[in-house]
Parts: sequence; structure tokens; C-alpha cells
Amino acid sequence: MPKTEWLKGIFPAMVTPFTKNEEIDDEAFKTLINHLIPNVNGLVPCGTTGEFMYLNEKEKRHLIDLAVDESKDKVPVIAGTGCPSTKHTIELTQYAKDAGAKAALVVSPFYLKPSFKELYEHYDALNALDFPIIMYNIPQCTGVHKKWWTAEGIAQFDNVIGIKDSSGDMPFLEALFEKIKGKISIFCGHDEIGMPALAAGADGLILASANLIPDIWQKIFKAVNSGDYSKAQKLQAEIQKLVRIVVRNGATQAVKEGLTMMGLYMGNSRRPIMPGGPFRREDREELRIQLENLGKIPKRSIEFEVKEGNVIKANYPAVPYTPKRISDFTMKVGEGFAGPPLHEIAHVDLLIGLKEGPVGMAIEDALERQKSEKKETLRIISEKPRTLLVPTVTVRTKSQAENIYEHATKGVCLAIEKNVKDGILPEPILEDICMIANVFVHPAAANRHRIMFNNYKAMLHATKKALEDRPSVEELINEKECARHPFKYTP
Repeated sequence: MPKTEWLKGIFPAMVTPFTKNEEIDDEAFKTLINHLIPNVNGLVPCGTTGEFMYLNEKEKRHLIDLAVDESKDKVPVIAGTGCPSTKHTIELTQYAKDAGAKAALVVSPFYLKPSFKELYEHYDALNALDFPIIMYNIPQCTGVHKKWWTAEGIAQFDNVIGIKDSSGDMPFLEALFEKIKGKISIFCGHDEIGMPALAAGADGLILASANLIPDIWQKIFKAVNSGDYSKAQKLQAEIQKLVRIVVRNGATQAVKEGLTMMGLYMGNSRRPIMPGGPFRREDREELRIQLENLGKIPKRSIEFEVKEGNVIKANYPAVPYTPKRISDFTMKVGEGFAGPPLHEIAHVDLLIGLKEGPVGMAIEDALERQKSEKKETLRIISEKPRTLLVPTVTVRTKSQAENIYEHATKGVCLAIEKNVKDGILPEPILEDICMIANVFVHPAAANRHRIMFNNYKAMLHATKKALEDRPSVEELINEKECARHPFKYTP
């Protein structure tokens, strides 16, 4: 039997909310706790997703106190207490014990990359505190992989009750199941393999994405435990894109921006992490779509005023920064970018406006000039709304023509259809508006499916941004230091 029965289930690796001045936002942290409690088995503050490495000792202690006090014993609190040195780890772990935490999550000492002997001695020193300890293996951050023989040895300590493995290394997990399953609790911390890890024998999950979708992870956990692997597999497939975005693209900022979209403002990550950095702007738009698909961003009634005085209401998947009334259709501008791979990346510059306005006039003028010049580079690809496709790159070969006029066009048209179906472009306005889509397809592009799908995503992103007048001036100022060219290095 494991050393403790309570250590199983779904535990979110909680974000740490910050104000604009990068101070801890106590009220937002309490709000997050109460948002999570109904669907989780415990809380984990001051972990990697909680940016513990950017917190000072006083702040860590404050967050542990807040989590213990606000959870009110409804669920256990596992405090992240790992520090680079053994001395400071012992001090913070002792504080967590005295504060009322249920256990401590202790990451491998990092930066100077201790040897396996030094790792063993580190946890041996913590064992003397007579307080439950959970090892934490995240080699992609610490530079040290515990290896099964080290984990097996540390698991023998009386007060070591579990291990969290975030390596994503399934063979390592399988070795843990072989060596220490049933002796201590084994947790997976890599979101992309949550369901497979549970099915293989993990006792639970400590995940960044559990801030966003704790209820779905709980369903996966329960489905696996009841033997309904088909249901669990289906649920994992439904959330896979969302968790891939979170895991691979700056989890701290991704989770915070996702929660903000859901109406739970958590601020931004602390510097050096910045909006638009590891969590890119194209990732944000795609994360929003995934949250919409999972019902985390519900539709609400907003107004469209295409022509002055003519207001219609539509159910629209709105986020906190969506205007309550979308108006002034003189000319709206949006941009969408989507990938991978590199040569199949899609970029759409979009104009939306009235048929009798500048956008409509530009369409008719362009088509007339094309007739007189006897060229056929521009195409009307939709009539509701009337949409002109304009290639960004000069079309020179048969292959390029096929890629732009068949595969990219199909993606753009599918996006238009979805936008109409989802209420983003409500039916009553389609006769009054028109669009110009400036579409980029790389001359070396070859993967037809990715050309189509990337243009589909880019068009979805561009349409919402145009309608919502994004990016705002505030966004641009906030993200100016992370401006980059998508085909060049990221500054």
C-alpha cells in the first residue's frame, strides 16, 4: 500500500496572479482557489507554473498561507518548497509544515546540477523534518534527471510519499511503476500524456492545464479508474491541442491569458517572461478557439451595428475584451498567422467593411482593373459575405496556383462558414458587408493539408481580431518588446 491514501487525483499546478506592478494579487489568487476547489483533489501553489523561481522567500510563504487559509481544509495543499540549496529548502519546507500544508513538493536542486549522490543527500536531509515530501522531477528546467535508481532510493525514506514526474519520459514512468508502484504515489506532470500515464498506473496528475480545465481532467481520471478507457481516450484527444499549446509555449503566460479569457484575470508573468514571448500571439488566438470548443468561453449576446441605427443581436463567443457593441464598419483590419511547418505557414491580412464603403469600392475597382489588364490573379471566393482573395506572393507556377486557389482558398472558405455558423459573422449582416483577404502561401509550400488548415486557422484569427479592433493600443505597448518577424529569430 502507498504511504498515504489521500495523494491521488487531479492537482492543479496553480499560477501566481500578479498586478500590473508585478505584486502578488491576493484577491485573484483566492478567486482562483475557489474556482478550482469543486473539481480538484488538492492545490499546488509555488510550483513551476506558479513561477516559484521568480518569487522571494517572503512571497512564497505568503502564498502558502493564502492557499491554506482560503482552501479551509476542503482540499489538501501541497506547497512547492524546492530551492537551489538544501538549507533554504529545509527552511521553506519547515514553514509549509508549520503553516498547515499537507505536504511539500520539492523540485531537484537546480542550476549547478548536483550529482545523484547529492540529490539523495538532499532528500535525506528533508526526511528528517518528519513532514510528507513529494519528489519533483522536471529535467527540462533543472538540468538534472533523477533516473529510476535515484528515485527508487529516495522513495525508501519514511517521509517521502510521492513523486511528480514532468519529464514526459514514458519509459522513466514505466520504470517507476516497476520499482516503486504501491510504495509511494506516482504523479505525472506532463499534460500531453496525462491519460496514458493514468492508464499505465499513475495515481494522479499535477498539471498546469488543470487551472483551465480541472473538470475535464477529473472526468479523465474517473474514466480511467472505472475502466472506461475509450471515454478517457476521447477526452484526452479533445483537449490535446489545448494542452500542447500550454506545455510547449510558455505555460505560465499561456495559462494566465487563458484564465483571463475565461473571466479570471491573473495578470501576466513576471519578467523576463513577457506577453508575446514564448506564448506567441498566434498561440493565444488558437488557445481561445480551444477554450471556446470546450465550452470554457460561452457565447453571450452582443450587438452588431453595421449601419448606423440598425442594431442586431447575436450569440458570440465573447471574452472580457470583446466589445459589447461591434460597430463602425467603414473599414476593419485584422491579421492572422498560423503554422507549422515553416513553408506551409499561413498569413492572412483581412479587411472587413460595407459594400458601399471603401472596402467594397476597392473590390470592384480591383476586379475592373484586372479585366482591363487581362489577368486572373484575384478571385471572388464567397458571396455571403462577398470576399475577394488576393495572393500576397506572385503566382508563377501551376503548383503555386493550385496551392493558393484550391488549398488556401478552401481553408479561408471553411473559416468563413464556421464564423457564420458560430455567430461571429451573423447572418443578418452578410448582405451588407464584404471582405478582402490578402493570403500568403510560401512558394516552396508542398503539404496541401497544412496549407488548407493553416489558412483556415489564420482566417479565424484575423476575423475575430478585425471585429474586436485588436490588437488594441494597450496590447501593442504591452508587447512591443517581443515584436518579431515570424521567419526570423525571436528577439
